[in-house]
Amino acid sequence: MSHGWFVTGTDTGIGKTFVAELMLEGLKAAGRAAVGMKPVASGCYESGTGLRSDDAERLLAAGSVSAPYATINPYAFLEPVAPHIAAQQMGCGIEIDVIQSCFTRLAGQGAVVVEGVGGWRVPIGGGRTVADIAAALDLPVVLVVGVRLGCINHALLTAEAIAADGRALVGWVANIVAPDTARLSENIAALESRIRAPRLATIPHHPPLAARAALARTLVAALTRA
Repeated sequence: MSHGWFVTGTDTGIGKTFVAELMLEGLKAAGRAAVGMKPVASGCYESGTGLRSDDAERLLAAGSVSAPYATINPYAFLEPVAPHIAAQQMGCGIEIDVIQSCFTRLAGQGAVVVEGVGGWRVPIGGGRTVADIAAALDLPVVLVVGVRLGCINHALLTAEAIAADGRALVGWVANIVAPDTARLSENIAALESRIRAPRLATIPHHPPLAARAALARTLVAALTRA
């Protein structure tokens, strides 16, 4: 098995963190050492020990390996804006070699589930994008599709970009963010027939807590077959 996976999405706010949590919980339930990583996060909050990301803290809690927060989330920005803008406002740059170093330390402890920021083409500064982080870490990619009106175009364009960048898309997750979407099953079928990677799971809108463990097991089982 690889050192982990890179979780990207069709947009921001479509469930990347939740899917990454499920992956970590499923790995933990299977007895695997696993840890989450959020290399870059904007919209963080002030804490007594510096800026913190809610997403990164959720990933840290979901894993089975403890690690320093700064290793989990080396770049935390206050403003809830695109990371290259947030970095400019704080007078710093996002260095991929720093992210690689943190990832290497985490990978020495177990499988690493790395959550990107925004979507695949979100800029991080210096002409680079989130895609460059995934390439530097050399991880297979899991695509989270926020299922709602317009998701087919977003999903297919993202899958094409991942392939064009030479990354392995090992699967995608249908996350139902808008349950009132017309022709929901037809939309998922359209995605399934066009994305050249397996659908790993379908996550219902606000799944009950009791279903969470089963979802996590299903997702990890599908990943290990992919």
